[in-house]
Amino acid sequence: MVATPIGNLADISLRALHLLQLADTIACEDTRHAGALLRSYGIDRGAAQWLAVHEHNEAASCEQVIQRLRAGQRVVLVSDAGTPAISDPGHRLVSATRAAGCEVIAIPGASSVTAALSVAGVAPAPNSASGFLFAGFLPTRSMEREAVIRELAAQSRTVVLLEAPHRIEDLAQSLATLGQRRLTVARELTKQFEESATMAAASFPSWLAERAQRCKGEFVVVLHAQEPRRDPDQELRVLHLLLQELPLKTAVKLAAEITGGA
Repeated sequence: MVATPIGNLADISLRALHLLQLADTIACEDTRHAGALLRSYGIDRGAAQWLAVHEHNEAASCEQVIQRLRAGQRVVLVSDAGTPAISDPGHRLVSATRAAGCEVIAIPGASSVTAALSVAGVAPAPNSASGFLFAGFLPTRSMEREAVIRELAAQSRTVVLLEAPHRIEDLAQSLATLGQRRLTVARELTKQFEESATMAAASFPSWLAERAQRCKGEFVVVLHAQEPRRDPDQELRVLHLLLQELPLKTAVKLAAEITGGA
């Protein structure tokens, strides 16, 4: 499993290049795209060394990969960009390969998910589960998409979404219903026209509309962790209990830390 650049060709790893040079078979979504990628690094492969593995033939191609592995070949799986099996074909192949007793090794590389998270500046919400939820691409039908967004809105954790240019305006309209919930949109990561911005969800459609260029490219949308809702009554109850045992200044400080109040 070899990760490839998501845009900038310089993001390929030395280990990935080494394995691509050694590979007996290169399995990929699109042989033309992968062939052009490898040639940019001075690596050329004959027709017999390529194997197409995409969403329409992944189940059928598993047996071919397993046969080649059992014959002692080195088989490398790449996606069109990024890491195979992450919102891309590959998970069926991995499962079948492991079930056949063959080894699967990950060669990490560029990731739009972690790249977007790193520039979003998100922090875990206080008193909530840490980490983030990777939701990937949402349903294309509006009613299904909006139902999923309502579920994600209840998430206290950070949520990461992916979207294609022809659907980004629809996604923006759906996310706008979340009002002041913060989000970061990152487009064309690592490419020439890379752009990222943080805003309230309600402002997302207007941000896209400001420039026609903003609706182009591949998108990662990071929905920031939900800020905890304050409960003034609970804050007063905690403060009252602390005042029975502690000086005023100490009680106020501890009450603010416990409840998240100001």
